[in-house]
Amino acid sequence: QVQLVESGGGLVQAGGSLRLSCAASGRTLSMYVMGWFRQAPGKEREFVAAVRWSDEMAYYADFVKGRFTISRDNAKNTVYLQMNSLKPEDTAVYYCAAARLGRAYTYAAVYDYWGQGTQVTVSS
Repeated sequence: QVQLVESGGGLVQAGGSLRLSCAASGRTLSMYVMGWFRQAPGKEREFVAAVRWSDEMAYYADFVKGRFTISRDNAKNTVYLQMNSLKPEDTAVYYCAAARLGRAYTYAAVYDYWGQGTQVTVSS
């Protein structure tokens, strides 16, 4: 079982930065991949980034590569999403999620656990 709690969302002007945090708890975190997804009004939930607890390998959606960075602090059981050069198109609810190892991590359907989401709003 994994419990996830996101924080760090807010309002920022275009070009600004935010860092989202996802506090995770559970006895088998090493067996999971942690992902960030986002969902804007009228759009499907889309993959943003994912990282494994055990190494530095990360996966990014094309639209955030070079702007966003996913990282994790195993000692704190926390995953971060550093978002730089934010655009109004990045406005969405951002969700932290956990998937078992060995799955297609870019698809929301394979994730077993989800946080409550945190709102990110980027103004022009």
